[in-house]
Amino acid sequence: MSQVLFGPSGNSQSFYDEGFSSTLDAAKWVKDKGLQLFEYSFGQGYRMTGAMAEKLGQEFQKQGVELSIHAPYFINFSNPDPVMFEKSIGYIKTGIKFMNYFNAKRLVFHAASCGKETRENAVKLLTERMKECIGDFESELGQKMYLCPETMGKVMQIGTYKEIIDLCTLSKFLMPTFDFGHINALTQGTLKTKDDYKRIFDYSFEKLGEVRTKNAHIHFSKIQYGAKGEIKHLTFDDQIFGPEFEPLCEYLVENNMNCHILCESAGTQAEDALIMQQIYNQHR
Repeated sequence: MSQVLFGPSGNSQSFYDEGFSSTLDAAKWVKDKGLQLFEYSFGQGYRMTGAMAEKLGQEFQKQGVELSIHAPYFINFSNPDPVMFEKSIGYIKTGIKFMNYFNAKRLVFHAASCGKETRENAVKLLTERMKECIGDFESELGQKMYLCPETMGKVMQIGTYKEIIDLCTLSKFLMPTFDFGHINALTQGTLKTKDDYKRIFDYSFEKLGEVRTKNAHIHFSKIQYGAKGEIKHLTFDDQIFGPEFEPLCEYLVENNMNCHILCESAGTQAEDALIMQQIYNQHR
């Protein structure tokens, strides 16, 4: 039987309001809320010892909450500087080490941005670079471990859903992270109906097949956007910007999907993840 899993990306404000401060406490806190996932972000760098990471991983495993990791935001495989290319490789390899510490199976990363390059040249360089280093990454990944490039929300970032899916064709170890808030922001609010989501998943089924599409990694939140795309993350209380979860939920249920959905709402990640889970359970 198919099952979509839900959880927060990072700790909600309510976690701290209840007197907690350590992510070691988040495992039981998330479990007690009735959620199954947690994403730990190393967005500003890998500021954790291996020993602490193993301890944290053991606690989440004990509570039955599955961890995923977000790699540092500094990655840019389209930067023409070979030194920066080597640093991007290092961020992924270190991320794989932390996946093993955490017993995590998914490493989310931002693949590239245009910088001073044309989009066409940036995508070409990203593809060439990934072909060059993917074998090295594969040799360090365990079974059912995935690197998950993310769809992006700003015009100058590489990460339309087609760009990310096409990138994932380079290796069976690459699985897309569909950030639907980003996709909606980049396309100026186009995610409104079940068919809008179907178009994205159809392309993934065509290019990547059933396993990686049905088990895709998903980020979901409402996001304010402007002419250049994403401005900031919002909460589900927002009534102006989307996207709404219900149309996606209908698609997931009707197509027996097994996706992991991490909520990235601004301070209400766990609460909004529970809202999505409730909606999902009502549609099943």
